[in-house]
Amino acid sequence: MPGQKPFLNQADVQKILVAANAHAEKNNWAVSISVVDDGAHLLGFIRRDGCPTISAYISQEKAKASSLGRRESKIYEDIINGGRQSFMNATPMLSGTLEGGVNIVVDGHTIGAVGVSGVKSTEDAEIAKAGIAAL
Repeated sequence: MPGQKPFLNQADVQKILVAANAHAEKNNWAVSISVVDDGAHLLGFIRRDGCPTISAYISQEKAKASSLGRRESKIYEDIINGGRQSFMNATPMLSGTLEGGVNIVVDGHTIGAVGVSGVKSTEDAEIAKAGIAAL
């Protein structure tokens, strides 16, 4: 219908989680994987065995920052590392300003995001992108 934007449904969330989890398993990475909608509300979550408990929190924050900002969370990390430390205080909703949050774009709309935490940030982002590729 005209005027309607795409959105994530539970089937989409399960596809993302299964693919991201399979990518993490293939590499023997103990991570937490979070999927949120465009309002940063948690839709799905996996915490793999052996993953540090703090990663559960961090993965959700990365997903939230990516979804609300409509961009990968790495962009925020780059801004801060580039010298704008004051950006860390821009908003409490952007506490996931580390690489590993990737927004999901469909027809030009960010419809949600995947956040991953537990391994190197580049590997976190790799897992998130593997999940999104399943859509």
